[in-house]
Amino acid sequence: MTGLLTIVFCAVPLLVIILIIVFHKNFVKRQSKYLKNVPGPKPNPIFGNMLDFAVPSHQFFNVIESYINQHGMIYQIYDGPLSSMLIILDEKLIEYVLSSTKIIEKTDQYKYFHNWLGTGLLTSKGSKWKKRRRMLTPAFHFSILDNFLDVFNRVGDIFMKQLEKHEDEDSFDIYPLVSLYTLDVICEAAMGTSVNAQTDGNSKYVQSVKKMCAIITDRNFSPLDTRLYPLTLNFYRERSAVKVLHSHTDAVIDRKIEQLKNCDEKNEELNDSGTKKRMAFLDLLLKSTIDGIPLTREDIREEVDTFMFEGHDTTSSAISFAMYSLANNQRVQQKALEEQIEIFGGNNKEARSTTADLQKMKYLELVIKETLRLYPSVPFFSRKVNEDFEWENSTFPKGQNLLIIPYMAQRNAKYYPKPLEFNPERFLEIDGTNPYRYVPFSAGPRNCIGQKFAMLEMKSTLSKVLRSFELLPSNPHQELKLAPEIILVSKSGIHISLKKRK
Repeated sequence: MTGLLTIVFCAVPLLVIILIIVFHKNFVKRQSKYLKNVPGPKPNPIFGNMLDFAVPSHQFFNVIESYINQHGMIYQIYDGPLSSMLIILDEKLIEYVLSSTKIIEKTDQYKYFHNWLGTGLLTSKGSKWKKRRRMLTPAFHFSILDNFLDVFNRVGDIFMKQLEKHEDEDSFDIYPLVSLYTLDVICEAAMGTSVNAQTDGNSKYVQSVKKMCAIITDRNFSPLDTRLYPLTLNFYRERSAVKVLHSHTDAVIDRKIEQLKNCDEKNEELNDSGTKKRMAFLDLLLKSTIDGIPLTREDIREEVDTFMFEGHDTTSSAISFAMYSLANNQRVQQKALEEQIEIFGGNNKEARSTTADLQKMKYLELVIKETLRLYPSVPFFSRKVNEDFEWENSTFPKGQNLLIIPYMAQRNAKYYPKPLEFNPERFLEIDGTNPYRYVPFSAGPRNCIGQKFAMLEMKSTLSKVLRSFELLPSNPHQELKLAPEIILVSKSGIHISLKKRK
């Protein structure tokens, strides 16, 4: 009996492996039939090409670059024995995919967000996505975004005080401070409340946001079958973090609903001074309807949580890399500072930016654009093909996963001369070029709905920083170790030094 059990225990795994290999060969054969002109590295029958990524995350881009050198701007890799991903860096194919009104569904990896974000604007599809997008678009009109300038200025003042604590240090990591600042901003903008992240960075809410981002990153690059996820420690960590995050959002929603019940129309729309009251994203959701029906509590929570996620780490990444780039490019920093002096005058430290001021910051906008070219906050995003389409004598089959990598496309010498040089002026000379070679906010129907909000926040923040501090390289200089962990990060930190302006 013992011998029989031993045979069974040995035979079953062997049979599974044999079946995987057989199915893998059939899958590769099918892919070759459709994608006959699409090259790519030869896959392992069990792991696909994922063994190549068994390296520290800051070396992932090296692997992708080696693929580009071998196979070109469009190639196929296998992210498992029965799944493949087409890597797209070619501007024309990027345009075809992102401008399509049909290829708008996200890949299955976005399901890792569902426990936290539900099926809000980032993760939803079909008619739900279309209705949510139509409903939310007015919330990001400039006339509404103007109302958040007081948040940027007020929370930015606290940020300046936090930076002062590091004045004259030879080197410090700017990213943790920026991350707490942008979390304060997005909490006030999305929910009309503050978590005081900059002064209480150890709050449960702050820690839970960080924990969820780390868990989703782990899942994206894990070779473990998703069906085994409930057996992992991260599964229980996620449940704990989601409970904290949802409890916080629910409490804010309850408080906001109660406020709306207790205030009349006049008090709701006007402040004590008689000026129009700023409305948080949550206020707008509570007043919104789809097909004449108010949003459910779950609808509201998933959109608030989505806005919180998309507007926090992405912006903190961009601001941090912009400060790093300014610190390490003194010519650019001096030119950006001169623009600030021209707008605000010599005594400009205490000035508070208005919408008109921000619109005048043309050079600072170029600095931000160049930062996002070299360091796109979202280094890759994916789509799923919903029906077969032809491209250069190949058939991209229904269900095929597509991965667009702005980080690599925007550093390609074919599109950008001297691609690693930080040169904001290059954006003055791009007339006539394909706009889809630069997609830090994605593009087309599913572009980033919050990009205007992000640009205003980044301009306001960098303006305040430039007027308050001289940004200098860290001493000793520390190389960035860039890693695509949902958001682009540097595993070695983002180090600079600061000197207060006189």
